[in-house]
Amino acid sequence: MRIIVSGGGTGGHIYPAVTIINAIKELKPAAEFLYVGTEKGLEADIIPKEGLPFAGVNIEGFERHITAQNFIRAAKAMVSVVKARQIVKNFRPDIAIGTGGYAAGPVLLAASLMNVPTLIQEQNVVAGITNKILAKFVTKIAVGCQEATAKFPAEKTIFTGNPVRKEILSAKREDGIKAFGFNPQKKIVLVSGGSRGARSINRAMVDVIKNFAEGSDLQILLVTGKTEYEDIIKRIADAGVNLENNPHIKVEPYLYNMPQALAMADLAVFRAGATSIAELTARGVPAVLIPYPYAAENHQEFNARALAEAGAAQMILNKDLTGELLAAAITKIMADEEVLANMAKNSRAMGKPAATEDIAKLAIGLAAQKERCE
Repeated sequence: MRIIVSGGGTGGHIYPAVTIINAIKELKPAAEFLYVGTEKGLEADIIPKEGLPFAGVNIEGFERHITAQNFIRAAKAMVSVVKARQIVKNFRPDIAIGTGGYAAGPVLLAASLMNVPTLIQEQNVVAGITNKILAKFVTKIAVGCQEATAKFPAEKTIFTGNPVRKEILSAKREDGIKAFGFNPQKKIVLVSGGSRGARSINRAMVDVIKNFAEGSDLQILLVTGKTEYEDIIKRIADAGVNLENNPHIKVEPYLYNMPQALAMADLAVFRAGATSIAELTARGVPAVLIPYPYAAENHQEFNARALAEAGAAQMILNKDLTGELLAAAITKIMADEEVLANMAKNSRAMGKPAATEDIAKLAIGLAAQKERCE
């Protein structure tokens, strides 16, 4: 079985693709893969490190208004479709899978026009532009959110949930507590603005940390992102908090063991990217969600609102975020065991822990149909 996978531009498209690939490998160890992405995108660095063959196309995303640059990018897109067609022709895949981002556009379009079964995976409540266009051509669409089913043709759309890394599901609370040196008898709040950090969340957390420093039973793990770390450490010190004297508060630039951190968390303060939400709900972790305000189509706010309406999270808009407001939200949730338990129950009800395997089986089934026809 030969499979082309494409998705790029951001980690939110790349890591779900890698997760799906790994799930297919477990079910079909002999499967061969080719990852197609942009030549200058994150995927050009990440995918080879995953040990996967990589082919690049030269394409860029369009600006959301008419500019001269868009005409140049349109020309590149047309050339990319021609190159993508050649890649598909040479590799002869049994299926092509796209996880969103402009890199997937030419590849899935070319594969579809060449009668190769195609599957796109849409992570967000609001569909991305690439997937909206591809929906007219592809064989099947796997959506991560129930609300997204209304955005696509009903006859080809399946609500699977978003892919979740196996490590997220298998991590144990006690392992996380041991790894980070926390007290197992006290509650833990995990705060992260993503792998690169989020300045607004980090700076609000300075006031939160000051509030929960001396004498608090609440434990906090703040992940700042590498570029923000030194600045936030200085701001915490300037606020009069000595972290060495407050072992219940830990500040890290980056986490390589996020699965363990999620496993021990009683509450998470996160952005509202699709991957983060999939992982939170798979484990049933209550959350305060602060959507990134500049996400395409404002999709993070729609993602967060869906959880808030289900009672699994509280949403604070970035423009409203202050340390005082965030501290009050954390205090209110963590002080009420019934509220915390209900949020966890509602979060778990929204989770789709079997999503990765379901998507992998869907892809394998589509590929098998092609094999039977040949």
